[in-house]
Amino acid sequence: MSIRFHQLAEDELNKAIYWYASRRLGLDYEFVRCVDETVARIVKNPRVFPVVLNDIRRAIVKRFPYAIYYEIRENELLVLAIFHSKRDPQQWRLRI
Repeated sequence: MSIRFHQLAEDELNKAIYWYASRRLGLDYEFVRCVDETVARIVKNPRVFPVVLNDIRRAIVKRFPYAIYYEIRENELLVLAIFHSKRDPQQWRLRI
């Protein structure tokens, strides 16, 4: 199953990487590693994570206050958001 990122999810990821890079040397790499591990867990077993709205599921990123919201489509997983837990969830819901 392939995985595709919504453009806004890519933008969120890049902004978070930049933010962590500005905080401490190497923290951005740790963040990316944790996001990659979460994405790998999603790809391995996409239905294990809870449904939070309609068919959208949420996987929590370890060590960082982020969640990955995604939808299982016919031949792909669509990542809708890589979202900080303190932000208003209505923001990512506008994408559906």
